[in-house]
Amino acid sequence: MNGNIFMLYVFPALLIAVISGVLAFLLAYLGKKLAVKKDERIDKVKDCLAGANCGGCGYAGCAAFAEALVKGETTLDKCSATDVESKTEIAKTLGVEVGDTTRTIAVVHCMGGDACGVKYTYQGYYSCESEALLSGGNKACAFGCLGLGTCKAACPYDAISVTEGVAKVDYKKCRSCGACVVKCPKLLIDRIPATAKVYVACSSHCKGKDVIGACKKGCIGCTKCAKVCPNGAITMQENLPVIDYSKCTGCGLCKDSCPRKCILSFPNEK
Repeated sequence: MNGNIFMLYVFPALLIAVISGVLAFLLAYLGKKLAVKKDERIDKVKDCLAGANCGGCGYAGCAAFAEALVKGETTLDKCSATDVESKTEIAKTLGVEVGDTTRTIAVVHCMGGDACGVKYTYQGYYSCESEALLSGGNKACAFGCLGLGTCKAACPYDAISVTEGVAKVDYKKCRSCGACVVKCPKLLIDRIPATAKVYVACSSHCKGKDVIGACKKGCIGCTKCAKVCPNGAITMQENLPVIDYSKCTGCGLCKDSCPRKCILSFPNEK
């Protein structure tokens, strides 16, 4: 009778315990043997980054960007949110060049907003990305800001607001992380040097007649700004002025000559 009890109850329990013990040992051994060693520099680099996790660098967050830096898959200049001192420390850790450290600030190359006509009344999810899926959005200007604040929602520094139907950047808060740049479905947001004096607040490549019919504030490509610039800092590209900030002295003649007033002053945020 006792032998039957042992075989029915005790022996199976002991067998299971032994097998469990062996498996646990194997798992622990193989876990250590096959574990991928993490490069200690990754945490050091991550600790030096701004920590905004904005995604402006093209990676999911600072941890992913740090790993990519260590692996040599990207460069430091892809992160604008991290200060120069921290970038210098990262460069020392990785033995690489700091790269371009010119401070930049985001600007919205549009000032249309409520001044721009509409093609239809949008009814749907309150997002520029969603609206853009419907014929490029409801704005009469195919390049215009949709004004639903996708960039505002993406900004980790609360540096963007939507006023009169168009996004605007608070330059004192902007860290130039790039989150808004990658989120705008119309590609209207760009980064310019913090020392800039002016910028073009329009992105339309249409001809003047078409712009006038769509927006009260859009650039009509008249070329006056390019002609009046004494330093050749402005060139016309696809009916739109483009400023070369390495040549611009901030004289303001372009701004004063613009008949549509779509070249705006930019604060010097040194």
